[in-house]
Amino acid sequence: MALTVMLLNGASFPGGCCRHKVLLSLLGPFLSNSKLYSSYRRPGAEPEKKPSWRNADFSFKKGIDHLKTQLSLLKKETQDYLLGPGGHPLSQHLLEQTRVLWQFRSQEDLNEWVISSDEEIGGKSKVYLKLGRNNQAALLCGTLNTEVPRDGETKYSGYCSMRSRPAVGSFNRKKYYDWSNFNSLYLRVRGDGRPWMVNIYTDPYFSHQKDDLYSYFMFTRGGPYWEEIKIPFSKFFFSSRGRVQDNQHPVWLDKASFLTLGFTIGDKVDGPFQLEIDFIGLLKDRAHREEFAYEAYDKN
Repeated sequence: MALTVMLLNGASFPGGCCRHKVLLSLLGPFLSNSKLYSSYRRPGAEPEKKPSWRNADFSFKKGIDHLKTQLSLLKKETQDYLLGPGGHPLSQHLLEQTRVLWQFRSQEDLNEWVISSDEEIGGKSKVYLKLGRNNQAALLCGTLNTEVPRDGETKYSGYCSMRSRPAVGSFNRKKYYDWSNFNSLYLRVRGDGRPWMVNIYTDPYFSHQKDDLYSYFMFTRGGPYWEEIKIPFSKFFFSSRGRVQDNQHPVWLDKASFLTLGFTIGDKVDGPFQLEIDFIGLLKDRAHREEFAYEAYDKN
């Protein structure tokens, strides 16, 4: 099956036709099934007795349902293109000063996010994501533990994170966010006084750029009151593999680069943490004129 995906990706047709991409997206429900591939098996573990291809579900009804879903997404994208993003006129879209991107009011809103912790590498930190009181916010809570796993390789531990899922358009196309009309990230949160890192992930062109991201700090003051935080995009600094780079440049907010947004806690303090998020949005602050907060050195 993996060979089939490679052949479909590498296939070419006269006239630059992209039929193979459409065909690959239609076969996605079958080829993307994890049961069709051999999963990772730890050394010493017994192999699966049942062949993986016997678990494949080549249901015709499943393919028709998937096609209907993709056509509905294509219809919505066409309407947004003709009427304007979100069904609003294009003039209103160009003049808007605020926009709510994520608002947490149901389980479907939480399903757009993924949580992770150092438990994946043998750590002992725990993280949970659920709806807050009266289903009016997202509650990110857990316990941070900096104890390093005894595997002889890991040197540091103690982090928990929450990251949005990459948006997907019709026929499994990558969908990017266009934030070029705004200059600040706008959040309404209620924390416990611990600092967080806000991360912007871009879509890399080369494979070695997959760990590149733009980050800035978010300091919560604690207490029972909500706080509104504004973070200009000019404050985000560039890092790769967890290390701040000497060559700094501002984050590109056009629709060709931005992919996901995330929050990470790793302040090296053991104990419980809690962060409530009401909404995440964008703001166009006309009083903010800074283009980039850090020095950009010229290359010799």
